[in-house]
Amino acid sequence: MNIAASRKLINFISIIGLVISIGLTIYFINLGVFKDLNSLRGLVGDSIILGPIIFILIQILQVVIPIIPGGISTAAGVLIFGPYAGFIYNYVGICIGSIIIFLLGRRYGKPFILSMVSDKTYNKYVGWLDNQNRFEKLFALAIFLPVAPDDALCLMAGLTNISVKKYTWIILLAKPLSIFLYSMALIYGGHFLSGLLG
Repeated sequence: MNIAASRKLINFISIIGLVISIGLTIYFINLGVFKDLNSLRGLVGDSIILGPIIFILIQILQVVIPIIPGGISTAAGVLIFGPYAGFIYNYVGICIGSIIIFLLGRRYGKPFILSMVSDKTYNKYVGWLDNQNRFEKLFALAIFLPVAPDDALCLMAGLTNISVKKYTWIILLAKPLSIFLYSMALIYGGHFLSGLLG
């Protein structure tokens, strides 16, 4: 499968995932699931062990294959499991997923990366790869702040000489703040919108 066909497939999967996410959100709102935390927790399983495992697997999957928007699943983790456990499960799933896509980028190279990210995104950040030391600093800053396309940068990091150990440390140390800020912005932003619409 060539790059264009792979990209079309990934985009199609992402669009289907977004449509399903929106549809499920509307369906769950109508059921009143978001007003009852017990019902919300029941969506990923009532088991103390199985529920978090299912959620972590969903988070890994959404990083590796963009089926559902990361913001939706990140906010869902905090809503379902509470701010502390939700943060931990988000952190574990997103970090594992970020390490997997880095390894995939390193193993399969530029053709694979171009099938996963747009030309515009690739061209915007490919200049970062010219200077290894600069890349590591910019990469760490981008992962630390919740503004850059993390998944694309994690893939592109596979094209550099950064060691798996250093990459993993950057992910483990820089991800917590962005996950926390992203989660809080989505949750409190949602409450604010609910208040305006209610």
